[in-house]
Amino acid sequence: MITRRVFNSIAIATPLTGAFAALSSAAASSGDVDQSALGSYDVQTVSFESSGETIVGKLLTPASEGPHPAVVIIGPVAFVKEQSPVQYATRLASRGLAALIFDPRYHGESTGTPRRYESGEAKVEDCQAVLGFLAAQDGIDPNRLHLLGICQGVNWAIETAVTDDRVASLGVVAGHYLTAETARMYLGSDAAVEARMERATKAAADFEKTGKASYIPIVGAEDALLTATAIADWYLPWDNRAPWLTFKGGWENRITAMSEAGIWGWRIDETAAQLSMPVLMIHGDRAASGQDIPRRIFEEIASEQKTLHWIDGANQLQFYEDPLIIDAAVNALAPHFLTFDRSI
Repeated sequence: MITRRVFNSIAIATPLTGAFAALSSAAASSGDVDQSALGSYDVQTVSFESSGETIVGKLLTPASEGPHPAVVIIGPVAFVKEQSPVQYATRLASRGLAALIFDPRYHGESTGTPRRYESGEAKVEDCQAVLGFLAAQDGIDPNRLHLLGICQGVNWAIETAVTDDRVASLGVVAGHYLTAETARMYLGSDAAVEARMERATKAAADFEKTGKASYIPIVGAEDALLTATAIADWYLPWDNRAPWLTFKGGWENRITAMSEAGIWGWRIDETAAQLSMPVLMIHGDRAASGQDIPRRIFEEIASEQKTLHWIDGANQLQFYEDPLIIDAAVNALAPHFLTFDRSI
């Protein structure tokens, strides 16, 4: 079944002062966009198979004549499509790019058990399935398929880009790059990382034995996946299950305990060095992974066509919902994605 809706972009001018004015200036300096070029786009609910599971997503397509380049968007840890991915998808669609956002298997409207299981391998397979789905769609140019990873999604976008030659270019925004150093930064010490890994290993063994998954909160508790108060303050409103909040999607404040093994034990720095296609990395002073880890990973990327776009002062949560920071990011991402074509 396909559900179709059409939206028109509207530019709203609002007086800005103080800190917001500074952010507006930063957004403008990253590359102004001709507002007259912003267009309407079509939205379809789509579904397709990935390794035996049904993936549910939204395909946003510019109303202008195709074939269009297309961007697959994958978001933060345990995300659903209604969170940060939709913020980037609507803006990219307004700028002439089709965008597909989706719930990975085990999450949101997509199938798969246990629910809320984080698997990097599964997310890479899902990204590959999305690329295959897009390549087969009328109005989509199969030579101009791109990947966009946000926060922890950068890891699975990188892994997919290295292994799938259908990817014309890669964009990574505010990356929570999974490295040994990042794990220590978030958990505090090697001992704390080891304790989390041991807990995850035991949970996986128990699941294998009993078929029943155990869970930890994502935020809001001492044993949560992410313990920072600012992160909890942003995420907890998404756990409101009020019927009228359907636009918030199927996010739940839980994750399988065994998921942590595939998070804190991943080494994306080793894979990122293998990237050979065009890469745009966007980061900010107070974004995930700090300042040094992204810069080091960027330097190790093998591609000769790579750009580091830094947004001064931006923190992680601004990349999720602050329209000025997201616009600044998209003003760099859109021309990047519009430029590259595998057939050239």
